[in-house]
Amino acid sequence: MRLGVLTVILSNEPFDKAAKYLSGLGVGAVELGCGGYPGDAHCKPKELLSSEAKIKDLKKILEDNGLIISALSTHGNPTHPNKDEAKKFHDDFEAAVCLAEKLNVETVITFSGCPGDHEGAKYPNWVTCPWPPDFLDILDYQWDSVLIPYWKKTAEFAKNRGVKNIALEMHPGFCVYNPETLLKLRNAVDGKTIGANFDPSHLWWQGMDPVKAVMELGPAIQHFHAKDVRVDKYTTAANGVLDTKHYTQEAERSWVFRSVGYGHDMQTWRDIVSALRLVGYDHVMSIEHEDSLMSAKEGLEKAVDFLKKAMVFEPKPTSISWA
Repeated sequence: MRLGVLTVILSNEPFDKAAKYLSGLGVGAVELGCGGYPGDAHCKPKELLSSEAKIKDLKKILEDNGLIISALSTHGNPTHPNKDEAKKFHDDFEAAVCLAEKLNVETVITFSGCPGDHEGAKYPNWVTCPWPPDFLDILDYQWDSVLIPYWKKTAEFAKNRGVKNIALEMHPGFCVYNPETLLKLRNAVDGKTIGANFDPSHLWWQGMDPVKAVMELGPAIQHFHAKDVRVDKYTTAANGVLDTKHYTQEAERSWVFRSVGYGHDMQTWRDIVSALRLVGYDHVMSIEHEDSLMSAKEGLEKAVDFLKKAMVFEPKPTSISWA
């Protein structure tokens, strides 16, 4: 297993400088934002695809710093009911897939998307309950008329360009937000191309146990985001976990994202690492820094130090001497 970083948090620095800094911390992989919500500060697909020299320069920076690319990230809502919004996210995703082919990267990360509630809708509609019965009709429309057809077609596009994994981040607000919905879409497409970019922070605040979720998903886990969350038990006791207050209102929110180790303890993270090993995941744990109480570098450096103690870096033994 390798330690990685989603470099978006270092977008204010040129990639060569960011790569050198991360390598100096002992990081072995980078996840590059290349469109959608993460932006493309370090990786502009259209520029790279039109210039072999720029691709060569990118590869040299990686090689000089002992880094691999764990995935290309272009999180977005390609099933947005606003056709212009949907096209923008879809085009970013396709460009990322084409670049992944050139870079021999097998994994592209995004969200499942969330359609509107009917063909003429303007905004996404995330359904969270089955009653009144209108909500079930909305779900049928979203899955059967939009989501499944879109991802069947898009998965074929990715496979034809050598991208084996479309790693969807399970995130509230989108149709895929937990293991059940992830596996529903995976099985409806082809049973293998759609998988999970597993971020435990989005599961904890919904009340899930990431270890159980890892075991549930098994080989469907294609990438991993190392991000923590702190749930405030007093606020949730009064108001529950659904919270629309801005992330800067940390003291009033039911939960806030934290750097790894500031939401859950070492044993909890070691249990997650062990579960990943049990289901055969041996790729990258990619730190995603979204802790508004820490600067980018403080949060990254503390997360790196913490995960070095939690992760298992050597290959799994092929035999045991005591049995």
